[in-house]
Amino acid sequence: MGPLIPNDIIAFEWNHIIALLIGICFGFILESSGFSSSRKLAGVFYGYDFVVLKVFFTAALVSVIGILYMDFLGYVDMSMLYVHPTYIWAAIIGGAIMGIGFVSAGFCPGTSLCAVAIGKKDAIVYVLGIMIGVFIFGLLFNYLEPIYNGYFLGNITLMDSLGVDPYWFVFLFTVFAVIAFWVVDLIRKRVKSVFYN
Repeated sequence: MGPLIPNDIIAFEWNHIIALLIGICFGFILESSGFSSSRKLAGVFYGYDFVVLKVFFTAALVSVIGILYMDFLGYVDMSMLYVHPTYIWAAIIGGAIMGIGFVSAGFCPGTSLCAVAIGKKDAIVYVLGIMIGVFIFGLLFNYLEPIYNGYFLGNITLMDSLGVDPYWFVFLFTVFAVIAFWVVDLIRKRVKSVFYN
């Protein structure tokens, strides 16, 4: 049955409208969850608030379990789902730049836009920085293209690269998530006891 648009169940022209509606809902949920607060987001790096890690870990886990279950029942054809191509150098360098921006400003690109929507000045500065960075990258793209397109691995998933059966991968991922939640709770309690006692 699914994906709905590639199988012509929903017309292709609805693609951007559906994406816009999902984006609005996602932004509303981020803001309602307090993710427009740079303090909450930076808390992951300083050890006093792991809500962001737990929410996104849970979202990833629920999504992958849902996709596998729907594929098993025949409602979704996993082979037709889009997998973003993997370029190792672009991922490493881009991840490092985003990580530095995340820890220094307390925002990722998505949460910064939520914070801009409610008028936070630090987020406005952050988004302006993103725009300047994108503009500079566009100007220098001809020079950076070999790095940008370097070490292409194709449209692979983590399951493909590890050579693990999808169902085993989900099981191991679930175990890892439970252990991670337990560890971060220990860290949060220890940090809280140091700063509040």
